Amino acid sequence: MNIQPILEVEDFSKTFILHEQGKSLPSSQSVFLKAFPGRLTALIGPTGAGKSTVLKGIYRTYLPTSGRIMFTTGQGQILDLALADEHKILELRQEEIGFVTQFLHTLPRQSTEDVVAMPLIKEGVPHDIALEKARDILGKLNLPERLWAVSPATFSGGEKQRVNLARGLLAQPRLLLLDEPTASLDAKTTDRVIELIQNLKETGTAMIAIFHDMDLVKKLADDVVKLEPPVGTEHFFNSNTNEVA
Repeated sequence: MNIQPILEVEDFSKTFILHEQGKSLPSSQSVFLKAFPGRLTALIGPTGAGKSTVLKGIYRTYLPTSGRIMFTTGQGQILDLALADEHKILELRQEEIGFVTQFLHTLPRQSTEDVVAMPLIKEGVPHDIALEKARDILGKLNLPERLWAVSPATFSGGEKQRVNLARGLLAQPRLLLLDEPTASLDAKTTDRVIELIQNLKETGTAMIAIFHDMDLVKKLADDVVKLEPPVGTEHFFNSNTNEVA
């Protein structure tokens, strides 16, 4: 059976303009990839290859400098995410495209279990059922129960990562983007994440994930796309932090 991709990235490139320095910095260059239902595409490559930039381009945090990002919606409509209007992008983020980043942004004083349950509540799932599902996945990700009713604002990096993953995985979007999903996790929790991602594949979710750990790539990836730093960026990343990755 021939499975059609839910997403096709064609010749994606992104160049950042450093106005104060009067320079341009290529981040991603001529990237091609596909994402299929029930499969995970891994993005690998050294710092500066533009892996996070590609994910942010798909999510439309960044506008690409060139290229197409063709997404097939649940209704069968094919959209170029690079050209879609902001209202459509917000709609897709709420209903079809999820993004688990390395950073957690939440409303002040919102409890952890409400943060995780919110995507389900927005879909119309009753509050008590959404909370039950949120608590279940938080338990699977080894977040202590004493933290569920408090705000994650003061959590450690690893605890925030668990909350971020719980929210993203529980939502079960049609396309899920994962930026180093296990970077701050211990080995036991990483094993749980692997199990949850494998389960999510079985529901038909398409995933694109950034990994530096090749063991995780071997365990989880169905397809692998390797990116290389654009020509001319080597000196920048040898002498500066990896803000553009």
